[in-house]
Amino acid sequence: MKIVCVGRNYREHTAELGNKVPKEPVLFIKPDSSVLQKRNPFFLPDFSDNVQYECELVLRIDRLGKHIAEKFAHKYYHEIGLGIDFTARDLQNELKEKGLPWEKAKAFDGSCLVGSFLEKSVFEKMDDIPFRLEKNGETVQKGNSGGMIFHFDHLVSYISKYFTLKIGDLIFTGTPAGVGPVADGDRLVGYLAEKQVFAVNIK
Repeated sequence: MKIVCVGRNYREHTAELGNKVPKEPVLFIKPDSSVLQKRNPFFLPDFSDNVQYECELVLRIDRLGKHIAEKFAHKYYHEIGLGIDFTARDLQNELKEKGLPWEKAKAFDGSCLVGSFLEKSVFEKMDDIPFRLEKNGETVQKGNSGGMIFHFDHLVSYISKYFTLKIGDLIFTGTPAGVGPVADGDRLVGYLAEKQVFAVNIK
């Protein structure tokens, strides 16, 4: 299993980090070792002083595919979930300044929280799926699939040009504005269309 992540896929988030709106999807990959085991807390790594949450809609691929035409992309996923791309922001900024890859800041052990999945048939429209993240009971991120620059089917098609998509692969589709730091003692709870799909304690 691989996790393909999309960066800068919401205009407001792109702006809040001072980046330019991309003309094509920005991709990076997390290894399977980055997946946070269910019911485990997220332990703050000792190599960062500024780990931030990035809450994202997640597609789970359920068919093998390569060079998938966009008009057929919807046939390659039938479940949508919610997750967190934990990011060592201070380390990421340092790597970006040097023109180096982001993996140390994005793909470290436990940096990928994956919540429960819902059948996509429960959503009336793929471009109107609301989600939100609460930190200690307060909403800190609120998003909707309609706000994405590159939508689900385009992402599946685009990614499959470069990487063969296999059954069980995950696509993290980008985060909206409102990313922020986590600290020891925080509790994060994610809601997909008002259904709680994950909860995690920070330690």
